[in-house]
Amino acid sequence: MQRLEHLQRLDKHLVDELAQVARETVRDELREQARGQRRKAALYAASGAAALYAGAAVALAVGLALAPVLPDWAAALVTAALLGVLAYVLRNAARPSASRPAGRTAVPGRHPAPGGTPASVPPMPSAPPAGGVVPPRPHDGGPGAPRG
Repeated sequence: MQRLEHLQRLDKHLVDELAQVARETVRDELREQARGQRRKAALYAASGAAALYAGAAVALAVGLALAPVLPDWAAALVTAALLGVLAYVLRNAARPSASRPAGRTAVPGRHPAPGGTPASVPPMPSAPPAGGVVPPRPHDGGPGAPRG
């Protein structure tokens, strides 16, 4: 019986040692990956700051180019309007709705449900029910609904 207990203790010791080595290896690898990610994040932040200053310089140049033709306040207003339009276009380009598959469009005037589909549109079944008969869809009572 002592031999069995000795082997169990030895197994437990080996398992503990193996787990410790695995933890250290994973920790070292994660530390190395995090170091690379921190460097990338710092470079992206510096790039963003430089781009922000470059954009400010372009806005200043546009305002100064318009200043001889327009009053100073009008040149600044035109520059602000151009930047606003640019911001709007960039925001729309970054929206996830641009990557939605065709056929899944939102109903105008209704906000999508948290899942991304309009709240009033039930999900379509992937296959017809057994028996081949498709039950009628319930009507939502929208603007074109018959009143009865």
